[in-house]
Amino acid sequence: MKLSHKKILVGICGGIATYKSADLVRKLKEQGADVRVVMSQSAKEFITPLTLQALSGYPVSDSLLDPSAEAAMGHIELARWADLVIIAPATANFIARLTAGMADELITTLCIATESPVAICPAMNQQMYVHAATQDNLNTLKQRDVHIWGPASGSQACGEVGPGRMLEPLDITALACDFFKASEYLPLQGKNVMITAGPTREAIDPVRFLSNHSSGKMGYAIAQAAQALGANVTLVSGPVALNTPTHVNRVDVDSAENMLESVLSDIKEQDIFIGCAAVADYKVEQVATDKIKKSAETMQLELTRNPDILATVANLKDKPFTVGFAAETSNVIEYAKGKLERKNLDMIAANDVAIQGQGFNADNNALHVIWTDGQQSLPTTSKTELAQQLLQLIIERMDHNENSH
Repeated sequence: MKLSHKKILVGICGGIATYKSADLVRKLKEQGADVRVVMSQSAKEFITPLTLQALSGYPVSDSLLDPSAEAAMGHIELARWADLVIIAPATANFIARLTAGMADELITTLCIATESPVAICPAMNQQMYVHAATQDNLNTLKQRDVHIWGPASGSQACGEVGPGRMLEPLDITALACDFFKASEYLPLQGKNVMITAGPTREAIDPVRFLSNHSSGKMGYAIAQAAQALGANVTLVSGPVALNTPTHVNRVDVDSAENMLESVLSDIKEQDIFIGCAAVADYKVEQVATDKIKKSAETMQLELTRNPDILATVANLKDKPFTVGFAAETSNVIEYAKGKLERKNLDMIAANDVAIQGQGFNADNNALHVIWTDGQQSLPTTSKTELAQQLLQLIIERMDHNENSH
């Protein structure tokens, strides 16, 4: 069965094509899908919720605030539950309300609240379908990555002939199967990946701190690439001027101690840990409670070692696959190999930050990736492309390690 273990939420709007929705639920179930149904208030004028409940095996939802749902917020629960949302039929009214971002009814609210893909199957009179307003709305939804399935053309209930017929349930089911088939190979699907990124700031007094030139761009590129490969990504980030990658859980921290605390709070759940942050090696021994005034010609600061986040993770009893970064200005490969062995890492990615146009604050980088029994150079390219190449090496090494055990 092509839809085994897939969770599909079917939304039904009020229109004559609603009679096809019952057959759609049945056909999705025949392919192994777990199907739940949401109905608009007008849809219940065409087909009863009891019919859909009998076919899906679940009570039909139609209310924004459901007393039987957790915290009475069924729309949030269903939005998180679904792997795919299919609205069939999708009326002109629903399409307009979704385009406007209206959350006045459960069926539109779910489409706004979900992070899962949404597919709509238009069904309406042919004149309504070709109207400029409807076409503009559909184009807007396409730009927002909403999938438009259909419509078909043919004779309509009103007696007219033209585009606007809802696709047949068998065709919609085939599109759902093709959708999951196209996205089924994600090598990090189900894996938890934690990445540290950016600099840390070590306070000197309430207004000053020690830090470095890290922009966080490499770590953020890795986070986005890992998410695109199916991973559940946690990004523990020092202070940077970057937007959070889509669907990535970002945890903001300041100092090395803050970063270590955040990493250890969830490290047991991680399959991969990538220490890309430029963590300060030292912190001020005694942080001044008041701003230090300018007085003498010179000033001495007593520094003490910061905790080693990467080594701490790499030496855990049940450690994740641990990847470190080494930003060097000379003897790059030699220093990186020493760090790999000394810190008990599975892999290390070294880069020469002394080279103009790569490394800190740059959009490009080059890496020399080293593991216990091998190494590979990744030549200068964009950090986005480099992140994808690095993750591919990580996946290959993890597969190799699993197969050798």
